Amino acid sequence: MKTISAGDANRHFSALLRDVSRGEQVVILSRGKSVATMNPVLAGHRHLLARRALLQRLRMQQPQELPSWTRDELYAR
Repeated sequence: MKTISAGDANRHFSALLRDVSRGEQVVILSRGKSVATMNPVLAGHRHLLARRALLQRLRMQQPQELPSWTRDELYAR
């Protein structure tokens, strides 16, 4: 994990984005305290990619012929 001051992050933003796109995590400091973290999108949002893949797979599936149930059968006690 790399740390960088807010001023340096501002001056070298393009290089910082390049580092993050390669998978590096960067912590941005302001007056010596961490105020932000930059992570690659894929590492931080895997659940969104998994959700998108699941929805795409479900859209491709054919509906199944299931028997129809009555309300009493669904909520049998």
